[in-house]
Amino acid sequence: METIEFILYVADQARSAEFYEGLLKTSPSLNVPGMTEFNLSETVKLGLMPESGISNIICPAMPHPKTANGIPRCELYLKVKNPAEYIQRAIQLGGKNISGLQARDWGDTVGYLADLDGHIIAFAKTTINSKL
Repeated sequence: METIEFILYVADQARSAEFYEGLLKTSPSLNVPGMTEFNLSETVKLGLMPESGISNIICPAMPHPKTANGIPRCELYLKVKNPAEYIQRAIQLGGKNISGLQARDWGDTVGYLADLDGHIIAFAKTTINSKL
């Protein structure tokens, strides 16, 4: 694989782009009608696509994405050096705290939140003492 891109279907592209720009502290690498992209690393991107745009491709074979808005269907699990800062920033930008930052059984310290469309984001860092 050359590049991996995770695309979230969003109700309001501009609003979600502003949220992720503030959260990730980076400008989009692409921001055109129908797609906003953020480079998370050299080979990984996060895309934001309006629900109305993707519905033209996937409907009627699949339900319209807006019918599942706020229902967790996937999780972005992002390992960062300072998860508490990301979580606090997300909440200040309108994200919803789901589960506070704590040591988990698999060896990471992780906190969970929901973005403006209900997509789950986990900010994590590896801790030394794993219980596994």
